[in-house]
Amino acid sequence: MSSSRNALAALLLAACVLPAGAQDKFPGVGRAATPAEVKAWDIDVRPDFKGLPPGSGSVDKGQDIWESKCASCHGVFGESNSVFNPLVGGTTQDDIKTGRVATLMRPDYPGRTTLMKVPTVSTLWDYIHRAMPWNAPKSLSVDEVYAVTAFLLNLADIVPADFTLSDKNIAEVQQRMPNRNGMSTQHALWPGNEFGAGKIKPDTQAKACMTNCEVPIDVSSRLPPHAADAWGNLHDQNRLVGPQRGEVTTKDGGKSGAAAKPAADPQTLAAIALTQKNGCTACHGMSAKLVGPGFAEIAKKNAGKADYLAGKIVSGGEGVWGNVPMPAQTLSPDDAKAIAAWLAAGAKAN
Repeated sequence: MSSSRNALAALLLAACVLPAGAQDKFPGVGRAATPAEVKAWDIDVRPDFKGLPPGSGSVDKGQDIWESKCASCHGVFGESNSVFNPLVGGTTQDDIKTGRVATLMRPDYPGRTTLMKVPTVSTLWDYIHRAMPWNAPKSLSVDEVYAVTAFLLNLADIVPADFTLSDKNIAEVQQRMPNRNGMSTQHALWPGNEFGAGKIKPDTQAKACMTNCEVPIDVSSRLPPHAADAWGNLHDQNRLVGPQRGEVTTKDGGKSGAAAKPAADPQTLAAIALTQKNGCTACHGMSAKLVGPGFAEIAKKNAGKADYLAGKIVSGGEGVWGNVPMPAQTLSPDDAKAIAAWLAAGAKAN
């Protein structure tokens, strides 16, 4: 009887703790998010700069951060296309005056850069804040994001070299974005002046086919050959729940009937898991070169050099495997040693 009373008391206490709104809307299910929890998720910055936190950062400071954390993927001047499309290029002082990038109308131009297309500076700030650097997203402080954004804008001659970007002057910078007048609202995502009287036009004008319709084509995705068997047979790694079974990714396409066996060695499994957890597989395939060399190639060149590899993983470097440098990594020393030991022992997957 006493246990029943205790359980009832616990339920009553939980009901008292839950906010009234949460109890009414979802009785007995979860709780309302606290202001701190909402603040941690609500970090987006709108084009009208709502959500932009106070802070500032200079072009000079941004250059230091850029060279240490950004240049490995985007180039020293934001022009590299070795890893991603170039960020800078294709804009002129006339574009900054008119707010429309003339190069966008040239079909012969070799490619479109970020600053040719993006109309709002808030988009740059928000994306850098949430997603950069690639190997450690959200690791930049607010002031560092202002600084990196300022440096990027300086590369495109939008702001001068002695400029300090802040929440106080970012709206003024918006008036110098090369493609600020190039954005269209003809998509029904939000109303614009062209809709008139608040009427939102549909996103498409297509009409449903009701007679003699074409048979739909079954389109499925395919892994590139170099990645097909990187982690064994995907077909054997899916739970048999629902229609998804996973593609057969053994080297012979499953013709032999022998599925790739998962690694039996716990240390090997742990090392492979660490490469995934720490983002190593974004640049390194198991055997094939992606952005950087494959793990097997690294292992072959550095057999038995666990200490050397651990140091390179932590500090990064360039020139050993080509012209794309690897930035310094933020993983723990123990994780670095475990991955290095696996590489030095041959980087076996099973």
